[in-house]
Amino acid sequence: MPANSEERDIIRQIFELAENDTTQMLDEVMSNPASNYTDPDKLAQEINILFREFPIVIAHGSELADSGDYLTHDDTGVPILAVRTGEGEVKAYLNVCRHRGARIEDLPCGNSRRFTCPYHAWTYDLDGALRGMPQPVGFDSVDFSERGLVELPAFERFGLIWVVPSPQDPQETAIDIDAWLAPMAEHLGGLDLADHVVFEKWALPRDMSWRLALEGFQESYHFCSAHRHTACSNYLDNQSVWIDCEPHMRHAVPLPRTLEMQGTPEDEWEYRTNFMTQNYLFPANFVQTMTDHVYVHTIIPTGPGTCAFHCMMLVHKSVAPESAENPEKAERYWRANYDVVRSVFNEDFVIGEGIQKGFAAGANDDVIFGRYEVGLHFGQKAIDAALAGDIVAPRHTQ
Repeated sequence: MPANSEERDIIRQIFELAENDTTQMLDEVMSNPASNYTDPDKLAQEINILFREFPIVIAHGSELADSGDYLTHDDTGVPILAVRTGEGEVKAYLNVCRHRGARIEDLPCGNSRRFTCPYHAWTYDLDGALRGMPQPVGFDSVDFSERGLVELPAFERFGLIWVVPSPQDPQETAIDIDAWLAPMAEHLGGLDLADHVVFEKWALPRDMSWRLALEGFQESYHFCSAHRHTACSNYLDNQSVWIDCEPHMRHAVPLPRTLEMQGTPEDEWEYRTNFMTQNYLFPANFVQTMTDHVYVHTIIPTGPGTCAFHCMMLVHKSVAPESAENPEKAERYWRANYDVVRSVFNEDFVIGEGIQKGFAAGANDDVIFGRYEVGLHFGQKAIDAALAGDIVAPRHTQ
């Protein structure tokens, strides 16, 4: 597919950086306090704002393919039940019975026409409405319409399921997910993720701040030291281009063959086959676009100095093993890609956990973001702005 105007600009910047043997730089070095990675009070603020007030990716649309398909999600610390309704809409609820607060659904996923609380068998339909209970005469004054499951904002966009993990004030207008994702819509829309399927999905608990895990995707300065024997040779060394789409960002990492397009007509330039793109979707997601597949990462704090890293590897359904002409060959190919990325991520995580131990030792009062660690600057400024209330999820106008 020919590059769009933004992608052609990125390619021109790569040519210029390579010609001048430099990289994209900001005006100043940034100092980031070590307490941002260790302070329990700071973490509580981050959870209450970043992980309660903004959309978080919890699944791929194919995981809720049919009416009645559901999944449970607890990773944000909020018990979520997401379901595909009879009308084909995705909805999300607190996975909490409105009688005595028991957990309604314990299975990680399944298909059902209704949800029945295991404690006293209060029953809810796919739209969250309370439909029945044993011996209702004892609750004759209860208004069923006021005892449906508590709904959370849920959206299906670009093949992904997004949920805001907190109930909304009924006096406020609804969150406008399209306005929120608008700065990234052109790139995400071109990925055709709705026609992908999940090849692998995994979660890893790590002994490191969620911020450290996040930052591993926001700069490429570390590639040829941390990934000397894995990712280094696959990309131009520290010659990335960042586009600030505050609070989101696009991080374009060129393959060496990108330079082969120099001297060719611009209308023949191809972007995707020559770049890895790390699309940061504030506050905690990355859509990492490879040349022929996609990873979706969600990074969630689990405590001071700990986090959970969740990842989905997505491949187009036409080349997935279950639909490929040679399923065994397709399985081997995608499995090899999966194995490589797991190795690369583990290299980052080992270093990140070492950094967290260093914080505990008190060696540094701050960390330094270099002028060409551009994504770290953008990401930190967005987090600070959101915590200060200067960035909020947009809402529909009345």
